[in-house]
Amino acid sequence: MEHKVTITEVAELAGVSKSTVSRYLNQGYVSEEKRERVRAAIAQTGFRSNFFAKRLKTRESKLIGIVIPRMDSVTVGRLLSGIDRILAPAGYQVLVLVSQLDQEKELENIRSLQQQGVDGIIVDSVGITAEHAQLVPQLSLPVIFTGQQYPGLICIKVNDYQAGHLMGTYLRELGHTQAVFAGVSESDRAVGQERKQGFVEGFCAGSPEARVTFVQTGFDFLSAYDAASSMWSYHPSVIVGATDNISLGILRYLHERGIRVPEQVSVTGFGGYDVGAVVYPALTSVAFDFELLGGRAAQAVLDRLRGEKVDLTGVSPVSLIQRESVRDLRQPFTSPVVNGIML
Repeated sequence: MEHKVTITEVAELAGVSKSTVSRYLNQGYVSEEKRERVRAAIAQTGFRSNFFAKRLKTRESKLIGIVIPRMDSVTVGRLLSGIDRILAPAGYQVLVLVSQLDQEKELENIRSLQQQGVDGIIVDSVGITAEHAQLVPQLSLPVIFTGQQYPGLICIKVNDYQAGHLMGTYLRELGHTQAVFAGVSESDRAVGQERKQGFVEGFCAGSPEARVTFVQTGFDFLSAYDAASSMWSYHPSVIVGATDNISLGILRYLHERGIRVPEQVSVTGFGGYDVGAVVYPALTSVAFDFELLGGRAAQAVLDRLRGEKVDLTGVSPVSLIQRESVRDLRQPFTSPVVNGIML
C-alpha cells in the first residue's frame, strides 16, 4: 500500500512545527528561511502530489473556498451566513481567505485555494480584471464571483445602479439640489462606478439646478471621518455615503462639531445595516439582502458541481429604508419629539 505522507512527517523533515507547515500551505506568514525548508520537505516527500492532487482528481474534498475582501465588514458577515446556510446542509465546509482589498492578493488566494483542492470557489471580489478572466478558465473547478460583474464569468451581485438611482430620486423629490457623494475609487466598478452613476442620474433627472460633488474616501469608518471636513466645505443639503459604514463616519464628524442632522444637512447611506437603526438620527439607507446573495452564490457552486445551469435571475432586491437622517426641504423643519422632549 502506498504510504500517505502526513503534515507531521513534513514538519519533522523540515525541522519546523506542524502549525508552520499549515501556515505555509494556507499562504500564511512563514519566514523565508523556514518557507524554503518546508518547500524542500514537500518536494522530497511528494506531500503535495499525494495530498492535494489526489483530492483534485476525486473532487471529494467537500470544501468550498471563499475569498473575501476584508473581515471587518457587515456585508461580508451576512454574505458568509447565506453561503453557510446552503453549503452546510449539503455537507460542505468552507475555507476562507482574505484579500485585504487588494486585487493581486485576491488572485493569489484563488490560486492557493485551487492548489489546496477545494471543490469550488466563491469570490467576493474587490474588482474583476482581465487577469481574473484569464485565470478562471484554467482552473478545474467552478468559480463564482459576487459583488462585481465581468463578461464571460459567472457573477451574482446586487443592482448597484438601481440602488443609486432609487436614493437619488428619493432625495430629489424631497427638494434636495446640492449633494456630496462620498464614494470609493472607480476601480471598484460596482460601488465606485455603478452606484454613483445611478445616484447622479436619479438625483439630477429633470432638475437643472441639481449638483453632485464627488469626494473620494475608503470603505472604512475612519477614512470617511477624515474626509468629512472636505464634504462639509461644499455646503451640501445632503451627504450620501456609498456605504452605511462611510455614512457613520460622516455622522460622527458632524455630531462632534455640533452640525445638526438633518436640520442643517441630511445624511444617507447604502447597505441597510442594523446599526443604522440605533444611531441618532437613525440612518436613511438603501438595503441589500446580502444573505440572499450569499445563498444564491453557494447554490450556483453546487449547481455547477452537478453540471447544472446557473440561474442568475432575481438575485437580491433593493429597498429604501426611510429614517430620521433626511430632511424634507419642501416642508418647514420641525424637531422630532421623543418621550415628550423636543430634540
